[in-house]
Amino acid sequence: MSQQETSSTVNQDAPETTPDVSDQSTAEKTADESSELMDARKQAQEYMAGWQRERAEFANYKKRAEREMKDLAQNAAVESLMGLLPIIDDIDRAMTSVPPELKDNPWTSGVGAISRKFQKILDEHGVSVIDPVGEVFDPNRHEAVATEDSSDVESGHITATLQKGYTFGDRVLRPALVRVAN
Repeated sequence: MSQQETSSTVNQDAPETTPDVSDQSTAEKTADESSELMDARKQAQEYMAGWQRERAEFANYKKRAEREMKDLAQNAAVESLMGLLPIIDDIDRAMTSVPPELKDNPWTSGVGAISRKFQKILDEHGVSVIDPVGEVFDPNRHEAVATEDSSDVESGHITATLQKGYTFGDRVLRPALVRVAN
């Protein structure tokens, strides 16, 4: 036999010992693709969670900014109204000391109408009057400027309001100036 014949017979008779490369690489590719897919899904979930977190933070920021703007506008309005309080006090004092002969005068009626308009503006903005006659003295809402002996009112109660106080919600804009019974 020639050498060519021997090598061809040997090759023909020998079983195949080399594994099928295409089967092995397909399994590895599938495993790699599956791993990559899982990694991509995990990364997508992380991105989604981060996006949702940022969106919630932005919504909270937006609400906080709106609330702060509302508070600023409200405080500016209250500050402006506080500037009117001394004027309202002066008009009220003028109206309580009108001489009897001028009570029916049209000018006096006009000043009374102005006073009512000021009070309406305060009411529309949520400003309330503190006129605490007969109440227990509260240093958070009242400022005692005098004390007096009184048999009509219990000790520690307010006998007279010398100047009205004003509140805005729970906030005291100006305490009422009062006389307190001993």
